[in-house]
Amino acid sequence: MSTNPLRHALSRMGGRDPHEKHRTATPLELFFDLTFVIAFGVAGNQFAHAVAEAHFGPGLLGFCYAMFAVIWAWVNFSWFASAYDTDDWVFRVVTMIQMVGVLILAMGIEPMFHSLVEGDHVNNVAILIGYIIMRVALIFQWLRAARQDPERRETCLRYAKYLALVQLGWIAALLIDTDVLTTFLLAAPLFVLEMSVPGLAERKANTPWHAHHIAERYGLLAIIALGECLIGAIETLRAIVALHGWTLDAALVGFSGTGLAFAMWWIYFILPAGPALHFQRHRSWVFGYGHMFIFATIAATGAGLHIAAYFIDHEAHISGAAAVASIAIPIILFKVSLTTLYSIMLSPDRELLWSTTAVVVGLAGSIAMAAAGASVPACMLEMMLVLGLSIAYDERRGHKGRAAALRRLEAAAG
Repeated sequence: MSTNPLRHALSRMGGRDPHEKHRTATPLELFFDLTFVIAFGVAGNQFAHAVAEAHFGPGLLGFCYAMFAVIWAWVNFSWFASAYDTDDWVFRVVTMIQMVGVLILAMGIEPMFHSLVEGDHVNNVAILIGYIIMRVALIFQWLRAARQDPERRETCLRYAKYLALVQLGWIAALLIDTDVLTTFLLAAPLFVLEMSVPGLAERKANTPWHAHHIAERYGLLAIIALGECLIGAIETLRAIVALHGWTLDAALVGFSGTGLAFAMWWIYFILPAGPALHFQRHRSWVFGYGHMFIFATIAATGAGLHIAAYFIDHEAHISGAAAVASIAIPIILFKVSLTTLYSIMLSPDRELLWSTTAVVVGLAGSIAMAAAGASVPACMLEMMLVLGLSIAYDERRGHKGRAAALRRLEAAAG
């Protein structure tokens, strides 16, 4: 890291101190994250449009494909930067190249969704080009780290080697024009290989990532994804106001849509991620990989709120129950996945398990309400109240268990 904050001269990439005091996200990392706002937004909008047109299967496939590419590229950059961010001009320029890759990938999401709906072939050219650009830039970063960090040279070289090999697979997928089934049969093993790279590379020596910095970075991306929920809530509100003006339904949608995003934010930050990760660095794989599903469910919730807007605008070819389910199911998956991660990072918490069970039952009840004829705004209000009650229950009963779990982890860590 450069010792002169006013100049970004070339610095040695020797690895950051994993116990550095007051380590926070840098302006470059925050700027990098902004490109993912675009990618999340495009993927969520396309998913919402596909589901509203009753193309659920193609929409879900496209959403999963896009989310993996976007989130996995972000995860890899963030862990690398936590260990080797020099903030010199080379690091900044290479990060800019990665940002260009994200933007190219985002441009390819809409054509990919359209091709999936048509069903003849998968137009994933721009997505793959953008993804490969991001990965090649990261390979350069690993090679630079290998040269300048002798202690972890082998680990860095393994990262570069394995990443390069997987990119050859993606280049082959880029050059082959295939149908939907063949495309995903080709992509599935490449997904597995991509996710295997960190374990293979760090089997002998680990990179010096910073636990509290990683926790902050993941929290920031969760907030970015939650921004899509707010946009979806505004779209739903706009749809009602455009049709009926400012009515009680409009007030319910504005209040409950914002409340759902706020409740998900509150629930996400229940886990004291920084201390839990600091005391259990060996859980980094669970923390890092488990968040991919959490981020995707947050983005899917934003898409669900867009679907509700389509339904209220009479532009959707689905039932009210399906529109409500498009919000409720992602939130259920979000809550269950967070509870699972919480239980692994700290310990199984009976109070949290009760809270999660209540959320699952309550949100399933909102779908039943819609099937019975309740309006979408009323179902959204019910979902918000369920999440609010779960938060109140946790605030009253759950904090003691978290504090005790952290004390046990600290004692075990010495």
